[in-house]
Amino acid sequence: MVVYLLKSTVCLAILLLFYSLFLEKEQMHIQKRFYLLSTILIAFGIPLITYTTYVEVIPGSEITAVTFNTLKDSNTFQLSDYLPSILWSVYGLGVFIFALRFIVHLLQIYNRIKRNETIKNNSFINVLMHDLISPHTFFNYIFINKKCYLAKEIPQEVFWHEQTHAAQKHSLDILFIELVQIIFWFNPLIYILK
Repeated sequence: MVVYLLKSTVCLAILLLFYSLFLEKEQMHIQKRFYLLSTILIAFGIPLITYTTYVEVIPGSEITAVTFNTLKDSNTFQLSDYLPSILWSVYGLGVFIFALRFIVHLLQIYNRIKRNETIKNNSFINVLMHDLISPHTFFNYIFINKKCYLAKEIPQEVFWHEQTHAAQKHSLDILFIELVQIIFWFNPLIYILK
């Protein structure tokens, strides 16, 4: 498992380095989006590919097996006996914490939608927030400041921008990255990708 994680981290690092060197400043947003999403799949898929090589055994050659006998004293405590359990427990705790955090954020979004005034605008729903927030989108919900909206202080370009995010389903990207982060919470490159 450790070898897989190291290989996937190296693959992700190479793909992110390529992105930052050659694609980050480009204006092709849709292609960059799919590159970053496919980066995750490629980085975690490549280490799963195995190569099999066959060794031809020459007749008459002898293979010598060497065995080592180790005697364990049943009274001695060996950390190596418990290390896998400890590591899996730490990993499981991290997954639990990040999954709980993810669910709490989804519930907060749901509560924002239910507690604030909403205005349907074609296929989009504007959620008028009392908080001073910058406009953002979650699926077809566009969260904006109520005071700025009623005073018509929000430029039309901002609405177009947020509607584009909603129409292109960018929330699915965010949810996908969040789920990957739950599983690979210990990998610092996931935070850079995010």
